[in-house]
Order: sequence, then structure tokens, then C-alpha cells
Amino acid sequence: MMVRNVVMLMLFVTVIAPIILYTDRLASIHTSSSSSSARDEFAQDVTAFPFNAQTGRLNLLPQELSTLKEPIGVVYSDNSTTSLPETKESEASTNHSHQVSARVLSTTTNEQDLSPKKDNPIVQVTQTLEQGNQLLADSGAKTATSEQNTNNASQNTLDQQSTQTSIKVDQRKSVKTLSEKNNHETTIPDGRVRHLKDQLIRAKVYLSLPATRNNPHFTREIRLRIKEVQRALVDASKDSDLPRNANDKLKAMEQTLAKGKQIQDDCAAMVKKLRAMLHSMGEQLRVHKKQTMFLTQLTAKTVPKGLHCLPLRLTTEYYSLNSSQRNFPNQERLEDPLLYHYALFSDNVLAAAVVVNSTVTHAKDPANHVFHIVTDRLNYAAMRMWFLVNPPGKATIQVQNIEEFTWLNSSYSPVLKQLGSASMIDYYFRTHRSNSDSNLKFRNPKYLSILNHLRFYLPEIFPKLNKVLFLDDDIVVQKDLTGLWSLDLKGNVNGAVETCGESFHRFDRYLNFSNPLISKNFDPHACGWAYGMNVFDLEQWKKQNITEVYHRWQKLNHYRQLWKLGTLPPGLITFWKRTYPLDRSWHVLGLGYNPSVNQKEIDRAAVIHYNGNMKPWLEIGIPKYRNYWAKYVDYDHMYMRECNINP
Repeated sequence: MMVRNVVMLMLFVTVIAPIILYTDRLASIHTSSSSSSARDEFAQDVTAFPFNAQTGRLNLLPQELSTLKEPIGVVYSDNSTTSLPETKESEASTNHSHQVSARVLSTTTNEQDLSPKKDNPIVQVTQTLEQGNQLLADSGAKTATSEQNTNNASQNTLDQQSTQTSIKVDQRKSVKTLSEKNNHETTIPDGRVRHLKDQLIRAKVYLSLPATRNNPHFTREIRLRIKEVQRALVDASKDSDLPRNANDKLKAMEQTLAKGKQIQDDCAAMVKKLRAMLHSMGEQLRVHKKQTMFLTQLTAKTVPKGLHCLPLRLTTEYYSLNSSQRNFPNQERLEDPLLYHYALFSDNVLAAAVVVNSTVTHAKDPANHVFHIVTDRLNYAAMRMWFLVNPPGKATIQVQNIEEFTWLNSSYSPVLKQLGSASMIDYYFRTHRSNSDSNLKFRNPKYLSILNHLRFYLPEIFPKLNKVLFLDDDIVVQKDLTGLWSLDLKGNVNGAVETCGESFHRFDRYLNFSNPLISKNFDPHACGWAYGMNVFDLEQWKKQNITEVYHRWQKLNHYRQLWKLGTLPPGLITFWKRTYPLDRSWHVLGLGYNPSVNQKEIDRAAVIHYNGNMKPWLEIGIPKYRNYWAKYVDYDHMYMRECNINP
């Protein structure tokens, strides 16, 4: 009996008492957690499920808790309205995960604080099991939250990738469109003509190489292709001039050249041949440029057949008139200083007619305009006959012969003495010699004519006038010019348009600044100005004795050490610091040499000037500018048709 009581006591102490104590602890835990939310109960229930996990993984979980961080969901979208809800949802899920983690950790801490500090193995095992379940619950909650955030982040990443992909596709499309547009804009004009010419060069190179000459079949083929391409390029300067089968010939030549590339494997020989051809072409280009310059100068010097016929025909008619029929009306206006006077010195009947016609056409009151034309003895009768037959409306005309100016002789004018000297004549007509001047533009015979230098003797020619508008015979007037007479030149003698917009229109391009007489008195960078339309104050001219200044510098330049020939260099010197700059719209230059004159400047110009060799009455004139001049010529006139002068 005693033994049974002892056994029952030991059984109670070792088995039943621990069970009772464990049951009470579970009840206390249940009571403390009864106030938690439904999500906490879900986290506690997770610990009740069996896990086939190893204890090593459970032992690592506490270490991971201190370093594990939840991913931050970054949401990006092109549409701001869709990105806001996603962001809020991400923040909500993150806050929820923090709350669950805090509650699970709080429960575990309470359990550790309330547990008895005994070494009972059953209690230790039970407590360890509970901690493991709690950690599993915590890990499960974090895992669920992390999976949710990961899913959100993955979805956002996919959205970003799809958005970026669409952006890249759009960028590729735009780049492709831009590239196609640039390719379209940079398409080489007349590309087929250039391609065919390049093929000809390559074919000739292959034909001259030893490897090609050793292949008779290929030689015949490439010669045939060269002839075909040459026929296609006979008169073709642009793609529209090519024949319809030009593309077929281009493809055939390309195939033949491909064969030649296979036959010829010596690149060094090819390079050597191309260099030789390049050198040869450079020499030919230099020779052609020199010939072109010479022929251009020759054309500018010569008189077209029609313009040579016209003065002969007019002269014959003039001398058939009675003396009473040879006079112009309104001669009393010639010395009236209140009228608008023009000075025109020319030996070209047709050019002078265009200047007068264009000026009268645009004049507001033609009756107040007086034209003083001075010509040489050879063209005097023709010039008078033209204006007798074609009077300029109500305007007044005077035609004078330079031979009538008895005061103009070599004893008075140094330039006249120089022009008649043997050395000057030899200078003009020795172009065939090796030591002749390389610049052919100074060889123009117009510099031998005293008509070109009459502009320096205006007060002597018109002693009773106060102002004169000087006009060259290669200009066309497009507006009324009467406003020039009311300009205040501020004490200057010459009113002209400056031309220093380009470097070659400055003083150092006209004068020899290596000579001390020039370098001490003038600025090499000073602006040049243009002859062709100049208003001269003759009163100031006389006061400042301009003619004497001109004579003094002409004497110093007797051996052409200060400047070459012409009238602009001595004009720059004579009117140095005596020139009033006019607005550029009064006078636009360059139509005789520059095909790129601004069209707007031409349209608003009062006077356009065909300075240069490409005069509008010559065949070498620039075609697009010829009509400005030709519209003032009556090509249906009897004398024009008889001399076969056509537009």
C-alpha cells in the first residue's frame, strides 16, 4: 500500500503536474491574445500547422529578422492618375506587414518574460517549440507580405518595362522617320549622272591595267560598256536628260566593274594609276581655267556682230538727214541748275538707250530730267540718230562728241598723256609675251579710252551745274532717282554706296601699300565704294580743287607703281575722306559676275549694276539677270531687226 502511494506521488509530480502547469500557461496566452484582430488570430493559427522544416532553418530565422528588409515598391507610369492608387496600395501593404511583425514579436517577448526560470526539460522543450512556431508565424506573415510587395513590384516593373519598350519603339520610329527625312533631304541632285561618270573613270582605270589587257574577253566587254555609258552621257547634265535605258546601262556597267575587281588584285597598281589620273586632271583643269579666263576677257573686249552693225546702220541714216533734222528739242534746259541732270559717257548705243529708257520710265516727272551723253567720234552720229528716232518722251537729251572738248589735251591731263604713250599701248597689247601681267582684267582696251576718265572732269564739262548724277552704261534704273538731289552730302563731294561687305572691296585690294606714298596716306582696311551711280556736288568739287588732286596722283603713278590701271583706284585716292555713304538700296552691284546676288536686294534696289565681264548684251551674260535689262530694249525696232539683234 505504501509502495503504491509512493508510485502515485511520483507519477503526479513527474507527469500530471507539468501537464496542469502547461494547460494553465496556454489559457493565459489565449486570454492575452483574445483582444487581437482577425489577422493576429490568423498568424497564431499558422503556428499550429505542422512544418516539415529542419531545426537549422528555425535557428537561422532570428538572425534573419535583424537584417531582413522588405522591398520598397517604386511605381512609375506615364499616366499619373493610375500611379497614385498603386502607390497607396503599396504603402498600405507595407504598414500592414509592420503591424503583423510587431504583434508577433510582442507575443513572443511576453511569453519569454512570463515563462518560469526553471531547468525543467519539458518546459524548455515546450517553450522552444512555441518560439519556433511563433517565428514561423512571423516568417509566414513577412513572407506573405513580401510576396505581395514583390508581386506589386514585379507588376510595376513589368509596367515600367512595357512603358519603356513602347517609348523605345516610338523613339526608334521617330529616329527612323528622321533618318528617312534626312536621307530624302540630302539626296544628291543628278545622282545617276554622277554615278555614270564615276563608272567611266573606274572603267578606264581597269582598261589601262596589265591584268585587264591580258584578258581579251573582259577588254572587249568593258570597252563596249564604256561606249554605251558615253552615249548616254552625250548631252546629259542632269538626270532628266538621260535616256530611258540609262538604268540598264548603269547596272550592266556595275556588273562589268565587279568582274574587273575580281580580275585585278593588285591594289598598288590601281592606286598608282588613280594618282596619275588625278594629277593629269589637275593639269588639264589648270589649263582650262586659264583658257576660260582668256576667252572671257576676249569676249568682253569684242563687240558682238549685231552691236557693230547697229551704229553703222544708224550713222548712214544720220548723214542722210538735213541739218535741221539733226537737232534735239528743249536745248534751253541743258544748263538749268533746277532740273535733274545725268552724266552718261558711253560708246555703246544700245546700252545708253537702256539707261535713258529705264530712268525715264520710273521718273515721276520726266520733263524735269536732262541726260548729257558724251561719246567718241566713231559713235557720235549713231548715238544722235538713235535718240532722234527714239526720243525719251518729255525728257531732254544732249549728245556731245569728246573731240569737241578742246581743253582736254595731253598738256592739261596727265592721264591723256599716259594713255597715248608707247609704253602704255605696249602694255595692253603684249599679252602673248611671257613677262606680261598675269591679271588679264587690266588688259581691257576700255582703259585706253578717255571716255572712262571723263568722270574726273565733271566741273569742266558742266560748268553751270551744281549737282550731277553720274551713271555707267551697264546699269538699269528701277525707281525714281530724284531723291538723290535733295540729299545733304555734309560737305563731301561724292555720294556713293560703300562695298566693304567683302574683304576684296577694301583699299588694300586696289592700291599698292608696299609703296610708302600709299601706306603713309591711306588706310588699307578702309571701305571701298562703287562707281556706276554717284551723285557729285560740283560746287564742293570746285572749292576743294578735286581735279588738281586727281592730276597730282596720276603724275605720281606714271610707272604704275601705286595702282594698276582703271578708274576706281584713282577715284578712291581722289575722293579719300570726301565720300558720303549712301544707303545700299540705292545701288546693287554684281550682276555682271555674281550669279548669287540676293533677289530681295535686286527687287528693292533703285539701280542694279552689271559690273564685270558678263554684260547683259553679251552671250556670256548671266541668263537670269538678262531680262532686267532686255525689257527696256525694243527688239521689234526696224534697225534691231536689220542687224539681227534678238533677246
